[in-house]
Amino acid sequence: MDGAHSGDIRRRTGKLAPAAAAALNADLAARFGNRLATSDAVRQQHGQTVTWLPTEAPDAVLFAQTREDVIDAVRICARHDAPIVPYGAGSSLEGHVNAPFGGLSIDMTQMNRVLAVHAEDLDCVVEPGITRKTLNAQLRDTGLFFPIDPGADATLGGMASTRASGTNAVRYGTMKDNVLSLGIVTASGDYLRTASRARKSSAGYDLTRLFVGSEGTLGIIVEVTLKLSGQPEAISGGHCTFPDVRSACVTTIETIQSGIPIARIELLDALQVKACNTYSKLGLPEAPMLLVEFHGSPDGVAEQSRRFGEIAAANGGGVFAWATQAEERSRLWQARHDVAWAIRTLRPGAQTFATDVCVPISRLADCVEETQRDIADTGLIAPIVGHVGDGNFHVQPLIDMANPEEIEKAEAFGKRLALRAIAMEGTCTGEHGVGQKKIPYLDAEHGPVALDLMRRVKASFDPANMFNPGKIFK
Repeated sequence: MDGAHSGDIRRRTGKLAPAAAAALNADLAARFGNRLATSDAVRQQHGQTVTWLPTEAPDAVLFAQTREDVIDAVRICARHDAPIVPYGAGSSLEGHVNAPFGGLSIDMTQMNRVLAVHAEDLDCVVEPGITRKTLNAQLRDTGLFFPIDPGADATLGGMASTRASGTNAVRYGTMKDNVLSLGIVTASGDYLRTASRARKSSAGYDLTRLFVGSEGTLGIIVEVTLKLSGQPEAISGGHCTFPDVRSACVTTIETIQSGIPIARIELLDALQVKACNTYSKLGLPEAPMLLVEFHGSPDGVAEQSRRFGEIAAANGGGVFAWATQAEERSRLWQARHDVAWAIRTLRPGAQTFATDVCVPISRLADCVEETQRDIADTGLIAPIVGHVGDGNFHVQPLIDMANPEEIEKAEAFGKRLALRAIAMEGTCTGEHGVGQKKIPYLDAEHGPVALDLMRRVKASFDPANMFNPGKIFK
């Protein structure tokens, strides 16, 4: 039966046989020469995840340089019935770059050009391998910037693929709000553009939003058209401590509900602040804390700051410490971005089990408090940090990977956290994506009818299950 009509994704049962992998690599080498790598070190690097998932290496790695490279690679892999895993910065957290069935990893980092900047339209066109920091460095003289900031210096193609967000999402939205169009290489080796540069359209299905967040399972992104924002005239920010996480969460909720256009509002629990102090040498009070930032005109920023300070004080917030100088703000936000490394100081030698959830902001305080109680009852060392302006927070238990009991505890905790968020009408992942680790929770979140429809979409776009198999669905 045709998979596109049955809704069945072709099942892969194991890695390519050695002879099949050798034949694939020979054809790829004939086309790409020394841009195809088959050494163990390069293959292991491209299957390596930044958390505790085991490495599952591809059979080869291609360093693509052009759209035509990707098209030819897809056509060669299709002839050999070989899987393809797109690779950006490798900073995803749920095993997206693993290659459980072998095949080819296509490294996009040499496709890193800005193809066009339309300053008058506030948009740009880029290749998928350019990172957000590099893009913003090239945009600096235009007075524009790309605001999505997931912390890691991720590639724009990877950020679109995982529907990334980050610290600025409360004001500027996520990748789904900032991608106008995509250039895609399909499973047949054809090229399609999902939309025009127009800011809105009623012409047919919204293919752009279908590919944003598809985690490389439907096609390979080779071009991204992005919305840009004006660089703010004034920026102000700082930090405020609270007696408990509920007070900080309530302050966040009331700030959003009052319509203050805050640019960033981040929660760190006391344990996370302690880790940041140790790693980033900050000297902050080790108590639950909100880091905030405001963008706008000087008068607008001052008014937003004053109103936020009033809300924080009404909820027991301590003295608000403002970081008025750019250097101070940069140091504070760099410490926030370095939390993944900072928490390792709490238990040297341990591995992190990174996970995230997102709930409606009205349930944020409940979810964070229940999670803290769960952490205490389980006996885990697990700091909490979150982009709480949109109800998203992260937990990173530190685990001794030589201790099976600890691993089991962490897995059970992760399951309870995901189901807790879903029960509060939230999601098992606000920004990490599904990858391999969040697959078990999709039925509880979406239900069998929606999952069946997703499988039908996958089967229609990729009937041979060539693109990133083993992700989102088993």
